[in-house]
Amino acid sequence: MPDAHGASPQEPWAGGVVRARTLFISDIHLGARRCQAAALLEFLTACEADRIYLVGDIVDGWRLKARWHWPRSHDNIVRCLLAKMQAGTRILYIPGNHDEFLRNSIGLRLGGIEVVDHAIHEGADGRRHLVVHGDEFDSVVAHMRRLAALGIWVYAAAVLTNDAGLGLWRRLRRAAGLPARSARAKTAFERLAVAAAREHGVQGVICGHVHRPGIREVQGVTYVNTGDWMDSRSAVVEHADGRLEVLRWPAASVAPAAVVDFAAAEAWPGLSVG
Repeated sequence: MPDAHGASPQEPWAGGVVRARTLFISDIHLGARRCQAAALLEFLTACEADRIYLVGDIVDGWRLKARWHWPRSHDNIVRCLLAKMQAGTRILYIPGNHDEFLRNSIGLRLGGIEVVDHAIHEGADGRRHLVVHGDEFDSVVAHMRRLAALGIWVYAAAVLTNDAGLGLWRRLRRAAGLPARSARAKTAFERLAVAAAREHGVQGVICGHVHRPGIREVQGVTYVNTGDWMDSRSAVVEHADGRLEVLRWPAASVAPAAVVDFAAAEAWPGLSVG
């Protein structure tokens, strides 16, 4: 059944590959045990895009600081992205609150990947969207940042404690058949995101952070959320005509067996990961 934007969930996967003008993906949380890196590698292998926006929380710096966890599957995601970049895909990285250490690198290129604070994306249809992680719209994150004055470990403990509690809260609400976030928190987040889009004079906002994928009109502004790769396994693509669509993985029409093994650099000829 087509969604509100006229797209069928299986329509994009013609021939087992989706070819998009732009891919927006966030909240991968590489370094976290709940990161679904194997599924993400399947998705990235089946998705081709001219431009990729990494919309924050790609690496979970706070969890890595507390306990190192970096299996081969996480390394494969980095290799896959680098391979796409070397094949001609432009990649922009917008840090979030879990990888905010990269905000010190804004304006630089890391291995060819552009690190930016935010972006204004102009679609093929001429519509412009503010692209930002979204933690600036979250009052809880803003309050926790004040703890940084007490020291980095106090701040890190607050972040991890909040994430653990929020994750448990989300799972309990889902088990009870309730939305992961309260309607009040969801409305407040979206209202601030929409206000930011208006401040930038654009028609929409594309963000992550809350792990709730979706596309809808909010007060005359297109609100887009990319979701995450811990629970929803979703991303947003812009098609050749400028239409935005949420894609979830797995897609029934795609066989995941054709995934490239990025564990070795020779899996992609010419790939340099040094």
